[in-house]
Amino acid sequence: MTKETYYIDMATHNISRNKHEGNDQFVIQATDEQVHQLRAILNAMDDENWVSFWRAHIPFVQYHQDSSNHNYDQHFLTAIRLIHELGDEETKAHIHSMGINERTFL
Repeated sequence: MTKETYYIDMATHNISRNKHEGNDQFVIQATDEQVHQLRAILNAMDDENWVSFWRAHIPFVQYHQDSSNHNYDQHFLTAIRLIHELGDEETKAHIHSMGINERTFL
């Protein structure tokens, strides 16, 4: 399968074939199947984010005791792991500069 260049904006969870202002934080080379896999992970993050939003209105549940926060964090690491795997050298360096490395992925 042919790989194409995609630009990932983790703040908005946008995946684009076109580079525009602010969406080149992460650059990957991916097949359609790999992009669909990443899209599913980002969608799961969005779902957990909504659950966390509604849960935030219950003040006695702390962050570390909320399963939706844990799930969001796990989806984030899964997305970053895939972006790292598919990313160019600048993307990999950026991920490492964030303090995320191979040990984080375990």
